[in-house]
Amino acid sequence: MKRVTVLMGGPSAEREVSLTSGAECAAALSEAGYTVATIDVGKDLKALITAIEAQRPDVIFNALHGRWVEDGNIQGVLNFIGIPYTHSGVMASAIAMDKPMAKRVFAAAGLRCPEGVILDKAAVMRGDVMARPYVVKPANEGSSVGVCIARIGDNDPFAEANWSDDMPLLVERFIPGRELTVAVIGGKDGDRAMMVTELRPHSGFYDYTNKYTGGKTVHLCPAPLPEAVTAEAMRMAVVAHQSIGCRGVSRCDFRYDDTTGGGPEHLYLLEINTQPGMTPLSLVPEQARALGMSYPELVSWMVENAACDH
Repeated sequence: MKRVTVLMGGPSAEREVSLTSGAECAAALSEAGYTVATIDVGKDLKALITAIEAQRPDVIFNALHGRWVEDGNIQGVLNFIGIPYTHSGVMASAIAMDKPMAKRVFAAAGLRCPEGVILDKAAVMRGDVMARPYVVKPANEGSSVGVCIARIGDNDPFAEANWSDDMPLLVERFIPGRELTVAVIGGKDGDRAMMVTELRPHSGFYDYTNKYTGGKTVHLCPAPLPEAVTAEAMRMAVVAHQSIGCRGVSRCDFRYDDTTGGGPEHLYLLEINTQPGMTPLSLVPEQARALGMSYPELVSWMVENAACDH
C-alpha cells in the first residue's frame, strides 16, 4: 500500500482549520489502509523538503489552507521534488487565491460574477465606494477571513475589520438571496459536479465563525432549488474548475438572487476554492456522503488521482 504524507498546519490565518482537516484526512487514510505520516508545515522550505524526503512518501496529501500554502508556492516545491500531490497545481492554485484574477478568467469563460473593483484600505475607509449594500474582502484570503458587508443603515460596517494597510481589497456588489456551494471532482475520468448545497446561517452570513463552529449553519444537501438553477450551478462550477485548470477536488461558492423571481440568470459565482476544507463540518465530504461515497473512499480517490504539474 502507498505511503502518504499529509501536509497540514502552515503559517496562514487558516492554520487551525488546516490542522483539523489534516488530522481527519490522516485518520481516514489510515482506515483505508495507507501508511500515513504527517508534517506540520512552517515557512522554512528547506526544513519541509528535508522532512518530506525523510518520510519518502509515494503521494503528498495537501491539507493546507490559506496564503503561502494554497496559492501555488507549496505546489511549486512539490513539483520540484517530483512527488505527486492532491488538489490543483501551481497555475490553478495561484489564480484561485488571487480573486480579482480569477474573476477575469471566469468572465472570459462567460461566467456571471458580481461587479467589483480593487481598492486599498485607505480608499475603503474614506467612505462608501459604491451604493450599499456591498461586500469588502481581502483579495487573497480564504475561509471568508476578513470579509465585511456594508449594509444600508450601518454606521461603522468595518469596525472589526483586521485588514493591513497594504492589503488589496476586493469590493463587490452584494447579491441578496441564498448562499450555495458546489463541489467538483475531476480526475482521469473527467470532471463532474457533485451536487448543490444551500447554506443557511442562523445569523449573519456564512463567515469564518459560521463555517467552522458546529450548529451555526444549516446545510441543505441537496439544495431545494428549481431544477434549472441546480443544473446551472453545477454547469458553472465545472466551467470554473476547468477554466483555471483545476484538478482533483474544488468547490465553487455562489449567491442566488431569488428576491425578484429568481431563475438561472440570477445565479452569481463568487469564488473557487482549490483546497476545500476537509473538517467534519466541511462541505465536500458532506456532498460525497450524500452521493454514497464515504470519507475514506473520498480521500483514497484523491490520493489515487494525485499528480505533479507536467
